[in-house]
Amino acid sequence: MRLDDVQINQFRNLSDVRLRPAAELNLIIGDNGSGKSSLLEAIHYLGFGRSFRTLKHVNVINRDAQQFTLFCRATDNTGHPVNLGYQRERQGEPVIKANGEVLKKVSDLARLFPVQLFTPNSSDVITGAPRMRRRFLDWGVFHVEHGFLDASVTYQKLLRQSNALIRQKPAAKNDMLGYWLTQLGEAGKKIDSYRASFFSSLKPYLLANLKDFLPEFSFEISYHSGWDNSSDLTNVLLQQQEKDRRFGHVSSGPHKADLRLRADNVAVQEVLSRGQLRMFVAALLLAQAQLLHQKKSRSCVFLLDDIGAELDAERRQIFVDALLSTSAQVFITAIEKEQINFVENYKDKKVFHVEHGQVREE
Repeated sequence: MRLDDVQINQFRNLSDVRLRPAAELNLIIGDNGSGKSSLLEAIHYLGFGRSFRTLKHVNVINRDAQQFTLFCRATDNTGHPVNLGYQRERQGEPVIKANGEVLKKVSDLARLFPVQLFTPNSSDVITGAPRMRRRFLDWGVFHVEHGFLDASVTYQKLLRQSNALIRQKPAAKNDMLGYWLTQLGEAGKKIDSYRASFFSSLKPYLLANLKDFLPEFSFEISYHSGWDNSSDLTNVLLQQQEKDRRFGHVSSGPHKADLRLRADNVAVQEVLSRGQLRMFVAALLLAQAQLLHQKKSRSCVFLLDDIGAELDAERRQIFVDALLSTSAQVFITAIEKEQINFVENYKDKKVFHVEHGQVREE
């Protein structure tokens, strides 16, 4: 997907903004608080249906307005035009449209428009809880395996039902709980199969990127299913149900999956510096873009917020070069153009200056 025209109305301090990005590289320059990160946040909404800075959508509506509106004209990877619109009022559900047709689910929007985000907080994927790594992994599985979303929704419903029965007082009958755990086990094996297949395809790209980005380390990367997968998940769930009653929840399954990441036989978060952790995340995001491009002939829109934070100039250029090789459209924010001097090497680029919520193309 490539953005050709973006219109933003009443979104934070961007009251009425329009820009026509370059197909490859777009630089967004401005002081802190000028609105450059808000511009990325608006594009993020078109790919995720939510903000990356707040959990409450009312916080992004201009304080003098009752709603924000986003619209873009884009071109998909087959060369066909796509018009996307997203509108949200202070109360109620969003109105999302693609080529004039109302989309009922945010997932329909996300499937149309693959967006990846890289910020100073992106290293949380590595240092944070396992759910952060599952979310990273599932973004890629969702875009590559079309059956994954339905399987995931089914699994979550069964997990909620199973947890409710486990906590039930007086205790639910074993045959009733056993029925739901059996269904949960079968659904969980589908989730795990999708993830394991995706990770197997992703791993070579990731290791190759890490060799380029962090050649001073030797990395070991593995996927953990969330249970000892030498045993059948359904059998594991049935055998541990009494233990899970004491815990108050199902303690094994794909909702406990994780990625195991090691550098020189040590957990990466214990040996890598903050800058090196950011490069590790860059390698992860790039690997997903490479796999999506290779398997589905689809490209991503990459939002790089404050790329200068803890990345030296050489590594910034390596990362951006690699992204552009996947036909990605890249948006980079910086306080000063000097932070990204290497962009002079690229021909297809535009520079936008943001000041007090106004955007001006250089």
